[in-house]
Amino acid sequence: MSKAISQVPFAVNEPVNSYAPGTPEVKSLIAQYKKMWAEKIEIPMVINGKEVRTDDKVQLQSPQDHAHDFGFYHRGTMQHVDDAINAALAAKKQWNELGWEHRAAIFLKAADLLAGPYRDVINAATMIGQSKNVHQAEIDAACEFIDFLRFNVEFMTEMYSEQPVSDAGIWNRVEYRPLEGFCFAVTPFNFTAISGNLPTCMAMLGNVVVWKPSDKQIYSAKVIMDVLTEAGLPAGVINMIFTDGKETAEKVLAHRDFAGLHFTGSTKVFQGMWKMIGDNIHNYRTYPRIVGETGGKDFVIAHPSANVEAVATALVRGAFEYQGQKCSAASRAYIPQSLWADVKKVMESQINSIKIGSPEDPSNFVNAVIDKNSFEKCKGYIDRANASTEAEVVIGGKCDDSKGWFVHPTVIETTNPQYESMVEEIFGPILSIYVYEDAKWAETLELVDSSSPYSLTGSVFAQDRYAINEAFKALENASGNFYINDKPTGAVVGQQPFGGGRASGTNDKAGSKMNLLRWTSVRSVKETFVSPKDYKYPYLG
Repeated sequence: MSKAISQVPFAVNEPVNSYAPGTPEVKSLIAQYKKMWAEKIEIPMVINGKEVRTDDKVQLQSPQDHAHDFGFYHRGTMQHVDDAINAALAAKKQWNELGWEHRAAIFLKAADLLAGPYRDVINAATMIGQSKNVHQAEIDAACEFIDFLRFNVEFMTEMYSEQPVSDAGIWNRVEYRPLEGFCFAVTPFNFTAISGNLPTCMAMLGNVVVWKPSDKQIYSAKVIMDVLTEAGLPAGVINMIFTDGKETAEKVLAHRDFAGLHFTGSTKVFQGMWKMIGDNIHNYRTYPRIVGETGGKDFVIAHPSANVEAVATALVRGAFEYQGQKCSAASRAYIPQSLWADVKKVMESQINSIKIGSPEDPSNFVNAVIDKNSFEKCKGYIDRANASTEAEVVIGGKCDDSKGWFVHPTVIETTNPQYESMVEEIFGPILSIYVYEDAKWAETLELVDSSSPYSLTGSVFAQDRYAINEAFKALENASGNFYINDKPTGAVVGQQPFGGGRASGTNDKAGSKMNLLRWTSVRSVKETFVSPKDYKYPYLG
């Protein structure tokens, strides 16, 4: 493969629209939101390129108005899982034989469609179905997904161009084959871009996919399939099903031709699926690839030399953007006693200025949590903190489910670094603070490292470079993405490859070539131009 091909500048991060008040882009997006909000949408599954409808219709609800009926989706059965697997396997040969540049063209076209005519549509669907404000929808559903598609093409061409050296009279090369069988993508509600990337990055490498999106993200998942179809994705390459999670996993992971799992979701579910794969390992044609990202209990630690305003702003943004429902969200913070009063004052001022409500109003910074279960879980943590002798709600704490699932930004201060909200994943707009004695910086670093089974993201704030270096080394295994003087959220494709270890996942780094390599099976080829005609080597005389 020519190096010149891989230098085509596909990999340029998509510019983010500001959506500042009065701009044409914000007027256009809100108009699209209102139009789609008023519609009654019907969302079928897509199997073998065909829309599949059933008699089991499930109402779609918007988190910001749980009484609003904006349509329904068609829930499938295990027969539909079988159909999706069979469609994928039937499509495999022709898809594998298609030149890589033709596969690339499909996903590059999808990126251009998202950047153009579908931008407002996918953003509005994300706002309606997942309760993201205009900015959060833009950086996720539009920009990050576009970046995944374009950068993955660039990564693919770079990867294919990497070839071994050849000696005289020999041509050595490697073939980057897709996996043998079909792949399974299981995607979460919180990022439309993740939902789009997991199945498409596997398909880009020549794999065929059964894709099960979250039932809380079905509206934007439909838009993704619409875009891929318009971009020319052949029937059967990606099959989208809406089926029971546990039963689907049991069926898919028991299939002889199962070849790979690309997962983002809860630790418990991922561990259960890994166990299923282990139990079925003797059945498979090949050892499956397992790639998963499962969440975190992400930290911010401030050194006494840190800037107060920078720490406070990072905590407000990092903990409360998208209602704390990012797997990278700041969830626990360790603040030195000398800074806490000032940090708290700045945070309180900023949080009190935050507007909360529907994404239809672009000035709302915080919207609704995803559903009733999330609301009740968050409320439980807040209620228990209010009743606790070792924790106190110092900012926020209001919960209102009268119209939507609204939990106000909440800060819990605790005297116990092992208090439940300091160590348990919450996935909501709740930040827990432990105030440490300034002289116990080193001990607090050890506390950060040992307090959680997760290792996804984390931040250190300090002006003292020795302190930064100390944290950098002490927290080497505490996060897969480490931030210095910045919030622990907002990884950008091609800039900060994303993923964590420990209970947070396999750390295969979405948004990088490392992840794509997992979806290839490499064959080494040696071709000798003039073959030996005698078995004797020179040493035999």
